[in-house]
Amino acid sequence: MKSFDNSGTMARAADGQEVREDLDIGVGREPAAGCPEPVRLSEETGSPRSRQAATIRSSWIPQIEAAIRKSSDYFFRVQYPEGYWWAELESNVTITSEYVMLTRLLGIPIAEKRSAIVKYLLRHQNENGSWGLYYGDGGELSTTIEAYFALKLLGEDPGPGPLAKARAFILQHGGIEASRVFTKMWLAQFDQYDWGKVPSMPVELVLLPPELYFNVYEFSSWARGTAVPLSIVLCIRPKFILPDSLCVRELFVPVYGKKLDSRINKLFFVFDRIAKILEKRPIRKLRRRAIAAARDWIIDHQEDSGDWGGIQPPMVYSLLALHYLGFPLSNEVMAKGLKAIEDFCIEDENGLRMQSCISPVWDAALAALALLESGVSPERSALEKTARWLISQQILTGGDWQFKNSTPPGGWAFEFSNSRYPDVDDSAVVLNVLNRFSPQRSDGLESAKSRGMEWLISMQSSNGGWAAFDRNNGMDILNRIPFGDTEAMVDPPTADVTGRVLEVMGNCGYDCSHPAAKRGVRFLKNLQEKDGCWWGRWGVNYIYGTWSALRGLISIGEDPKSPCIRAAMHWLKDHQNADGGWGETCDSYRLPELRGQGPSTASQTAWAIMGLLAGNEEKSPEVSKGVQYLLRNQKPDGTWDEIYFTGTGFPKHFYIRYHNYRNCFPLMALGQYVKNLGQ
Repeated sequence: MKSFDNSGTMARAADGQEVREDLDIGVGREPAAGCPEPVRLSEETGSPRSRQAATIRSSWIPQIEAAIRKSSDYFFRVQYPEGYWWAELESNVTITSEYVMLTRLLGIPIAEKRSAIVKYLLRHQNENGSWGLYYGDGGELSTTIEAYFALKLLGEDPGPGPLAKARAFILQHGGIEASRVFTKMWLAQFDQYDWGKVPSMPVELVLLPPELYFNVYEFSSWARGTAVPLSIVLCIRPKFILPDSLCVRELFVPVYGKKLDSRINKLFFVFDRIAKILEKRPIRKLRRRAIAAARDWIIDHQEDSGDWGGIQPPMVYSLLALHYLGFPLSNEVMAKGLKAIEDFCIEDENGLRMQSCISPVWDAALAALALLESGVSPERSALEKTARWLISQQILTGGDWQFKNSTPPGGWAFEFSNSRYPDVDDSAVVLNVLNRFSPQRSDGLESAKSRGMEWLISMQSSNGGWAAFDRNNGMDILNRIPFGDTEAMVDPPTADVTGRVLEVMGNCGYDCSHPAAKRGVRFLKNLQEKDGCWWGRWGVNYIYGTWSALRGLISIGEDPKSPCIRAAMHWLKDHQNADGGWGETCDSYRLPELRGQGPSTASQTAWAIMGLLAGNEEKSPEVSKGVQYLLRNQKPDGTWDEIYFTGTGFPKHFYIRYHNYRNCFPLMALGQYVKNLGQ
């Protein structure tokens, strides 16, 4: 169980003397002895550009430097002694609701946590009785069903009050039959839904060799880690019998029929029917062999820390699968897995909740990059400690990605422990950070960078783009199987990840003449929308994708005056809000016509500013207004508020509020702005 301070960053104890040293970052003061000069704006007035820079400096650059100073002070205050940063990763209430269901199925008492969980769940209920996928969402059916069921399991009164309001919302929106597959699977385990109506996932799938067109390694890393244990659960079809008072039969609407909207869907429906027949009449020897193989796969994929894949779904389903196979809670694998679950939980004045994932490597790399961009010397002891910690986190062992890539390992993961699943996005940002440090002051730096860049470039897919976890993992037809109604069964290359890779390649000395860079540039240009923006896979949404693509293209050598760059710049400028900021809601994934529209946020404003700065737009009124928005909204402690979700897990289905985003990206943008003006 972890706790956070009020700023949303994991609370920690620090050595006050070291923090005081690290706060001397050289912004607006003389540099400390032995440190290079901090970023300064040009004092020359021989050109219109420099005269304008000098004019801006004389008016409000001191305010920018003060904002950078406050933000940097904040980051050094909350840095962990080991050198990393770690903030809360907030999602919707299903993660905590499923924690309640998991503990019930495993027979783990949580009476002492009951009131804190109830407090958290009720705190996030909407006025209409629902629970949503993100702040401002008007309500989502499956999320509401799971929260309702969790509250009943916790003993909440289903009479007049919160549960009655939730029940009305559920019935108005089709009831349990209209919910997603995973919600139905949770309910089926409690005998609250018919297993016969749950889509099949034959456990024999794990026996198919990787050479076949269809096998588990064609699934995305997260879907693979979930599908293997779930295939055991679906094979066993457990039924945990509840007392009538805890059942949810009241959530059924008499008639609901989902139409099959294509020949492909109808074909998969036929396959599902065939699979169900085979489930009733399995080849016993093959079934036993498949269950044993799936069991061994689960055990083999567990981290020493107890995690599976570093994310909640594989963790909870692996525990359930092993439990149904007879593993006692005292078994070492189970005990480690349960501890990992608890390590994902947070309890504070807002209640108890479980995170879907934890993000120390991502948070550390972004925080360090923000500080470096803002003018902090890489020779500062606190940042040297970060560099050493990041080097220690490099993954030098094999993983699932090797089924399509024979390059030696060298990437980084998102979490503390996820050795089988390094990802391209984290690796690119870490390499961008390490590239700023001197090899004379960081042992192992050059070898880490060399291995990392080799691995990063090798993860390019055949279409020229980079995905998050695997090469050539874009078999979109898998999203059409009945099991895949969250449309997240594959991991295709995306503009935002590709842009991140091209950016670090450019920063490390590569240019468009490199074959991988040339293919990456072509991939990005082919993905650009007609209005000039790019869709964002891992951040909300078109603002995020456009920022990432712009940074990558210009870093690798694309002319800032080229048509594709100017179109993107125009799009960003055209979507600035009247208050000077930028914002975009998660609704833009379902309704693309809402792209670039929404209340201004600190993180999205920073992304837009950095996208424009990549194209040398530091003198534009749009950038000035954006910077003013950030300055105006910074709090006295150096942080920013941000209630909206700006991170994306699965578009249309799962969103994230990274508590680090609202602070690291504004600092990064302000630092880049000062740097651009000084060039």
